[in-house]
Amino acid sequence: MVSYILRRVATGLVLAVLVTFITFWLLSFSFDGVVTNVLGPAASPDAVEAMREQLGLNRPLFAQYFEWLGGVLRGDFGVSLFTSEPVATAVSARLGVTLSIVLVALVLSVVVSVLLGVLAASRAGAVDRLAQGVSLTGLLLPNLLIAIVLVVVFAINARLLPATGYTPFGEDPVRWAASITIPVTVLVINGVANMAAQVRGTMIGELRKDYVRTLRTRGVPTWSIVYKHALRNAAAPALVVLSLEFLAMLGGALIIENVFALPGFGSFAFNSSIQGDIPVIMGITVFSVMLVVGVNLLIDLVNGWLNPKARIY
Repeated sequence: MVSYILRRVATGLVLAVLVTFITFWLLSFSFDGVVTNVLGPAASPDAVEAMREQLGLNRPLFAQYFEWLGGVLRGDFGVSLFTSEPVATAVSARLGVTLSIVLVALVLSVVVSVLLGVLAASRAGAVDRLAQGVSLTGLLLPNLLIAIVLVVVFAINARLLPATGYTPFGEDPVRWAASITIPVTVLVINGVANMAAQVRGTMIGELRKDYVRTLRTRGVPTWSIVYKHALRNAAAPALVVLSLEFLAMLGGALIIENVFALPGFGSFAFNSSIQGDIPVIMGITVFSVMLVVGVNLLIDLVNGWLNPKARIY
């Protein structure tokens, strides 16, 4: 298991180098535009050339990249071209905001999806129709529409929750919970729509297998068959959907953060890309790749713990 983890980490590092180099290469085509954005459209050609020289943009691409990579290995991601804020500090702070929303939404989505999916597969009837209706509704309604409706109902009309803004947990846990309630609800609706259907389908398949019939003939209680045996064996496909849903929620955070004016990772990445803030874009790329690698590794480890047949040594 240790060797497997080390291999995955090494693969992640290689992937990070490849992705960051490709990103840096693509950004090199817009270096002149970035300098113009920093100095302003009225900047003279001499000022633009001086800025290029100051930033080292006149040097060979490989020299620039490996200098940046060396700084990253030392923990120095550079500073923003527009705010002079250290990239590592800026990205980690915004990522913390996004993860505080996404992780809460993911946990709630998993709990609701498992309950709905298991009940729908084991009891059928009205519960099954309810689960399928929830999934279909969540898939058909876009996040933006759900967000607008919830803001109108709970923030504007009922005035129970804030419509925009974010309060850090350390500052006030109650206000923090209130500030993320609507964004989390939007993500949960879509997450349950995706995961409940997967749990239902895999559970139906498991409950039709021979070992389930054997357990029933031996008098094993239904709840034990469903939750101790069938659900454990159905976990692998659901975990794959869980990892994909986590990444989808990170992507959907861009819309959510803009709607609710949250200082998160998605809106920060979007604004930095529009500005052409090269150090920030590179830092965002590194954090994103390593986050994806870490989530996939964690899912593999959990899958191996739940299912001995899937364990990797």
